[in-house]
Amino acid sequence: MAKVLLIEDDRDLANNLKEWLSLENYLVELAEDGVSGLELLRTYEYDIIILDISLPRLSGLEVCRQYRQAGGSGRILMLTGRGSVADRADGLDTGADDYLTKPFHFKELSARLRAVMRRPVVAQENILRAGEIELDPRSFKVFKNGAPVHLARMEFALLEFLMRHPGQVFNQEALLERVWTADSERTSETIRSCIKKIRNKIDTAGRESLIQNVHGVGYKVDPG
Repeated sequence: MAKVLLIEDDRDLANNLKEWLSLENYLVELAEDGVSGLELLRTYEYDIIILDISLPRLSGLEVCRQYRQAGGSGRILMLTGRGSVADRADGLDTGADDYLTKPFHFKELSARLRAVMRRPVVAQENILRAGEIELDPRSFKVFKNGAPVHLARMEFALLEFLMRHPGQVFNQEALLERVWTADSERTSETIRSCIKKIRNKIDTAGRESLIQNVHGVGYKVDPG
């Protein structure tokens, strides 16, 4: 489940896009100007940045340039009302992965995002497996020994993240930054509650939990 930062100063468009992308199973966070967007990019990690080129306080081109110069690797889709070849070239030259001119249909935006996500990491299309559990990021389905398991939105997002990084231990702060949006409830209890719910749904009584607690450090999924 990809985490998206939408940097757009048109509130109506931003809210409509957030609603649409949420229905498309993206986790969406909003910023209304370039400075706020860049601050979020410096603090949190995102899979995709949807970036308006004309922003107050700091232009989208400058946000993109500074983000790439700092080593940011998230995919960037630029939005703009400008349609000239020069403007498109400027956006791509600063590090954008694709470019969409306003007005656009939300279905085209979704298609562009899927295409951008496919380019660098083909593995994102693969089925994730750990023990008895299979997770399909494309259909947002989880199976235990072939039987479907229903996970809530954030439960799925957390399990997918851990399964994408088998054997790696993440503390609570890292999980909150990588999986939850900044405007959501973000506490230690949030993590514990979500993991407890996942375990209740996917673990087998009498066996070690798929999500292991490394005492004093954090959580991991055992690849075995």
